[in-house]
Amino acid sequence: MYFFIPTKIYFGCHVLKEFGKEISKYGNKAFIVTGRQSAVQSGVLDDLLPLLESMQIEYTIFNEITENPDIKSISRGKEAFATQMQGQRQALPLHDFIIAIGGGSPLDAGKAISIMAANDLEEKDIYNTALHKKAFPIIAIPTTSGTGSEATQYSVLSNNETKIKAGFGNELMFPKLSFVDPKYTLSLGYHVTRDTAIDALSHLLEGLYSNKYNEFLLPFICTGVKLIFENLHACLADLQNIKYRHNLMLASNYGGIVIAHSSTTLQHSIGYPLTTVYGLSHGLANGVVMKQIMDLYEPHIKKRLDDLFSFVGITKNQFFDWIDTLELQFEGKIDNTFIEKRTPEVMKSRNMTLNPFEVKENDVIKIYRELGSSG
Repeated sequence: MYFFIPTKIYFGCHVLKEFGKEISKYGNKAFIVTGRQSAVQSGVLDDLLPLLESMQIEYTIFNEITENPDIKSISRGKEAFATQMQGQRQALPLHDFIIAIGGGSPLDAGKAISIMAANDLEEKDIYNTALHKKAFPIIAIPTTSGTGSEATQYSVLSNNETKIKAGFGNELMFPKLSFVDPKYTLSLGYHVTRDTAIDALSHLLEGLYSNKYNEFLLPFICTGVKLIFENLHACLADLQNIKYRHNLMLASNYGGIVIAHSSTTLQHSIGYPLTTVYGLSHGLANGVVMKQIMDLYEPHIKKRLDDLFSFVGITKNQFFDWIDTLELQFEGKIDNTFIEKRTPEVMKSRNMTLNPFEVKENDVIKIYRELGSSG
């Protein structure tokens, strides 16, 4: 068995105020990676910028990250992070470290920019981890309860030209510090709260599914699933309740710790094309196939699932009924063109090496056809 996570995680309300001075260890020039709205609406910038100024840390805000970040935006981030021309003189490095703020997209983008800038990589080389020799320090501040990216070494990027979404990772990409404060999720609406929680649930379940599963992960998996099962509906009915937000944020962080060790499986691979082609949010893309994936895996991991549901205090059928109450819907139509093009893409995904048994093309096609017929 194996357990390793080098990230120092501060969890709870006001942790940035209490422990934020640790940021000064990483330099005097910060590059803040975020989206157009999340860092502002969540309140992170209101807390962070005065803190940086009090420590005399200069900063640049790069707020061009969108949902499912495109590789082109990572290139722009690399250029903004790395160099500044001084007249005709040599280019000079601008920043010492990265602060990534937001959901999984800005956090993943921050990691990718760190790797591209530190190793001076071109877009075509970003997935070649053999070229990843060093990284600039990364500090993560999540504003959703979903990806757990603040505790992982992974970055998932999209290519808007090819409509392919894929991930990569190595130990250099673990954040040095993560400030995980549930109050930063209070601005989230119903659907983002629901979909990001389903993403966290996927991570926890995939810790059971993965052939890299180990018993060190079991307490995180079982407790995380129970927290989501018991708190998601309550949170959706009372979006400003900090107790429910705390519990969902904790479950999300547990999910990140889990996939840092187990990675993800078919559950994620089959969902990526639903995001890039049909525009489903990442969490929703996982959710609409969650029952089918569990049914496919169950014969191979039945004891693990039985133990999980025993811990939560429910049956598998009750869990499926609970998923149905969340109204996770796919409204598109999956045609033969999509299946013929995207099934090979799923089969070639790195995640597919981690399934608990050898998944065949027909298994993927069957799930897509069932999903398409219900749309």
